[in-house]
Amino acid sequence: MRRADRLFEIIQILRRRRGVTTAQDLAEELEVSVRTVYRDIVALQAQRVPIEGEAGIGYVLRQGYDLPPLMFTQDEIEALLLGTRITQTWGDPELAKAAKNVIAKIGAVLPDNLRPSIMSQSIAAPSSGSQVPVETDLARVRQWIREKRKLHFNYQTAEGKGSNRTIWPLTLAFFGPVWNILGWCELRQDFRAFRPDRMIGVDFLDDMFPDQPGRRLIDFLKREGYELEDF
Repeated sequence: MRRADRLFEIIQILRRRRGVTTAQDLAEELEVSVRTVYRDIVALQAQRVPIEGEAGIGYVLRQGYDLPPLMFTQDEIEALLLGTRITQTWGDPELAKAAKNVIAKIGAVLPDNLRPSIMSQSIAAPSSGSQVPVETDLARVRQWIREKRKLHFNYQTAEGKGSNRTIWPLTLAFFGPVWNILGWCELRQDFRAFRPDRMIGVDFLDDMFPDQPGRRLIDFLKREGYELEDF
């Protein structure tokens, strides 16, 4: 768990508990050391979160405290809307559902004066009818990328020539209107991009691949002159 997430979780734990919560209780719930909890409490108090108490006794969150509402400019809201609407149109079903949930969650915590903006139709990304049908389970591909597991399939070129490939999938990239899986190809011993709509008989292998220098996404980006934030 990232430290920022842990600090947020401490506030949530203290909010839902009526009595004093000890550092040991927090440590057990967060699966960290008591010393880490002490440091986190000090950090929160330095940010003026009204946590009262002390080490060895316990902590309480002063009643009435709440996190500040999310604040966005109109441009930031439209950027969020565009991103989620593109995802709903072009993403796999799981991503499309997640994008819809993101908008609902953001809308629930926006200040009243900004809430109508989240329902605005001032920016859209409707289907153009140019989507390329994909039978490969892209949600599962994303999972395999996260878990660093190999994929095996028969790849068909535009000319209809096929070859069996085993790859280390590194990222799923959208180059409208098609998706590409960028990975390290064991056959070619180099980076290659594969269109999921041309991948036949995809086998999601249990075999894991290492984080090997020279075969990582960052190595490809450096070789091609990309900045990481541009990809």
